[in-house]
Amino acid sequence: MAQKRKLFEEVAETSAEAKTAPAGGMIDSGKRGARGAIRAWLMVLFALVVVMIAVGGLTRLTDSGLSITEWKPVTGALPPMSEAAWVEEFEKYKQIPEYQLQNKGMSMSEFKVIYWWEWGHRQLGRVIGLVWALGFFGFLLARKIPTGWTPRLLGLGVLGGLQGAIGWWMVSSGLSGQMLDVASYRLATHLGLAFVILGFIAWYVFTLGREERDLMQARRSSEAKLFSMSTGLMHFAFLQILIGALVAGIDAGRTYNDWPLMAGGFLPPYPFDIEPIWRNFFENAGLVQFMHRIAGYLLFAFGVVVWLRARKSANSDTRFRFNSVFAVLLLQIVLGIATVVYGAPWHIAIVHQFVAVALWTLILRARFAARYPLTQSIRGSAA
Repeated sequence: MAQKRKLFEEVAETSAEAKTAPAGGMIDSGKRGARGAIRAWLMVLFALVVVMIAVGGLTRLTDSGLSITEWKPVTGALPPMSEAAWVEEFEKYKQIPEYQLQNKGMSMSEFKVIYWWEWGHRQLGRVIGLVWALGFFGFLLARKIPTGWTPRLLGLGVLGGLQGAIGWWMVSSGLSGQMLDVASYRLATHLGLAFVILGFIAWYVFTLGREERDLMQARRSSEAKLFSMSTGLMHFAFLQILIGALVAGIDAGRTYNDWPLMAGGFLPPYPFDIEPIWRNFFENAGLVQFMHRIAGYLLFAFGVVVWLRARKSANSDTRFRFNSVFAVLLLQIVLGIATVVYGAPWHIAIVHQFVAVALWTLILRARFAARYPLTQSIRGSAA
């Protein structure tokens, strides 16, 4: 009987060990961190950056960007609090070429309108910086950042700080000489970095939405050719965004409002009349708009090629994501034509810019699916 009891005790001990044995693989056994909370925080940052791009576009369309002639990252958070302070700000604005050559005789009430647009733009930048700092340092002190993610999240803050400096570099170009607006290439740099930041945030949101072991397994099923083509589409779209910023910087969308020709011809009149010749690619309204048109046609053509390749994917989720890219690309082409034909009114122009944000995000989302496709059942539906 004693031997039987010993046998039962060994079985019980073995069962207890089985219950406490680790389950699953070891990929996620390290520091997992607060992936869900960090992802939600990044989504908030993403939304704020999208709003920032829209407000920046409206600030440009309302010619408000030069209304604040100083860069005060801390004290500038407070607007003028008295009539004397408003008069002082207005007097500073009167010293720059935009007022002297374009807005001479502007009333105080008109000045306040453009001032509030630029102040709101800068204030939103401060809010984004604050949201990043509170989130990053909060997760860092709580030791909730997943392994390997600290440099990535810190990098977002560094890029945000750089964006603020580039913003002032852009504004300063319109405060002297004969400039009525900011330099178009500086505007393109400013907008381009905003899309880079948006792209990183989106990619991190996609990545944190799935476990590391899931991503490693999905990587084995990645479609290398489709991923490479979508990477090319991403770069092409980014180039078009930069050219679009050049168009906005010199109001090129408000000239040559016929389509598909330009002033009755394929090329605009006098495309290289500025000396030296290289300046035409940044300052000649006709040539810059022509570049934007041709780049749009080529982007659409390449988008068709990528879409046709994506249709051959065996993964239904991947096909759906590339279908979404193609649909929004079509919409963006139509909006671009409408923007030109109607002389770039602010309400159409800002929708055109917003759809560019949507297209950029959808391209990244489709590219992510090509690299990390969702698992799907034998019937073909994504799991």
